[in-house]
Amino acid sequence: SSLPRPQAWLLRLPTAVVYGSLALFISVLHNVFLLYYVDTFVSVYKINKAAFWVGETVFLLWNSLNDPLFGWLSDRQFLSSQPWSGTGLSSRAVVLTRVQALGWHGPLLALSFLAFWVPWAPAGLQFLLCLCLYDGFLTLVDLHHHALLADLALSAHDRTHLNFYCSLFSAAGSLSVFASYAFWNKEDFSSFRAFCVALAAGSGLGFVGATRLLRRRVEAAGREPGCPALAVDGGLCGEELLVGGKEAGSITLGQYLRQLAHHRNFLWFVGMDLVQVFHCHFNSNFFPLFLEHLLSDHISLSMGSFLLGISYVAPHLNNLYFLPLCRRWGVYAVVRGLFLLKLGLSLLMLLAGPDCPSLLCLFIASNRVFTEGTCKLLTLVVTDLVDEDLVLNQRKQAASALLFGMVALVTKPGQTFAPLLGTWLLCFYTGHDLFQQAPLAPVGSAQPWPEPPAPPPAQVPMLRQGCFYLLVLVPITCALLQLFTWSQFTLHGRYLHTVKVQRQNLSQAQTLDVKTV
Repeated sequence: SSLPRPQAWLLRLPTAVVYGSLALFISVLHNVFLLYYVDTFVSVYKINKAAFWVGETVFLLWNSLNDPLFGWLSDRQFLSSQPWSGTGLSSRAVVLTRVQALGWHGPLLALSFLAFWVPWAPAGLQFLLCLCLYDGFLTLVDLHHHALLADLALSAHDRTHLNFYCSLFSAAGSLSVFASYAFWNKEDFSSFRAFCVALAAGSGLGFVGATRLLRRRVEAAGREPGCPALAVDGGLCGEELLVGGKEAGSITLGQYLRQLAHHRNFLWFVGMDLVQVFHCHFNSNFFPLFLEHLLSDHISLSMGSFLLGISYVAPHLNNLYFLPLCRRWGVYAVVRGLFLLKLGLSLLMLLAGPDCPSLLCLFIASNRVFTEGTCKLLTLVVTDLVDEDLVLNQRKQAASALLFGMVALVTKPGQTFAPLLGTWLLCFYTGHDLFQQAPLAPVGSAQPWPEPPAPPPAQVPMLRQGCFYLLVLVPITCALLQLFTWSQFTLHGRYLHTVKVQRQNLSQAQTLDVKTV
């Protein structure tokens, strides 16, 4: 009996499209969360300031620690010598485990998203519980989704192909930001609440459907000659034993951390990525401030809102152009080019000065777009580090989720440094202390606090000048630091090709020690 037409059409979708669609179900929720969670608790639920900062502090600690914790819990079975159901664990079984986890955690993420928009506990307690619950499920979904990128495909071409669809679907998901403006009303919250219920329902059902399709595709891959349904490099073909058996030694977290501490490219990468995370969040934190003090006389309020909205969508669209370049020149060269572009544009802006509104508008928007776009490309570099880690330490199976978790642990502090260092620098340059008047809104949120009182007239030119220096000197400093650390990173070109070949051959025989290459 033939399948119903819609079901048959869905089953024919390419794996890259199904994998990419998971990014849509994450981003429709997460962008709305970033924009409105603070405003909801401050303006609608009237949380007090002490409870707000306690919640944010606990959230900061949980946000940093849950990535490596969940990564270790997820990959522990793949690094252990314990047999799984009496046999070794194949690469396809690893992927199926991750897909199954996404099938559970995705709908739970949608439910935890819903918990924000209905008051069900004292505001302070609800704020703390909602943040930790939502971030916990978001971390689980992100870790498994990113780890699948490393596990589904081995070649750079296939990984950029998968990432291309992630960018396409993330851009579509960012449109929920524009749609949300039509429903957002602090006085009458019911229409926004209904909008959020619709988003959560669509996202939860999407996760269930996409993971079922992906599971069927992966199971079918082993039965079909040549694995046409999956990545063209055949990373999931065959049932080779990658974990388990007598020769696979167990590894403790302490041993893994010691191995990572000797992984030179990992250390240079996280140094560069820490600066990148800092710069991304600096741009998000200070975007409204720069618009207000540098461009408020020249652009309308609606134009400012449009710039903010487009800055969420444009990085994903940008990547649709950058990913083919990555296929041609390699991710390393494209990322280095973006750092040089950031440095060049910032120097040009510094020379032009603060009195060119059109150039300022272009620079503020492009600075955020290119910086966010670079963050999206770095996922591909982490998948290469997963390969190198596997080859260097002769593992039987890549610890994909754990390595993504360790990168997040080292780089997450950049989120905290951004507002702290930014407001200190502003105060240092201008004497204008934002915290004495109104705390700065966290990343990507609409401004929840009352507008700060206008500074004295004599201070306005100084504040404008200070904002301008902050706008251009931070990207210049970040670019210089990143160009130095990136120049020390050697996982590209011929060496990367060697690592890829060794990873593909590792299941057949232990090849040459990559350290000697």
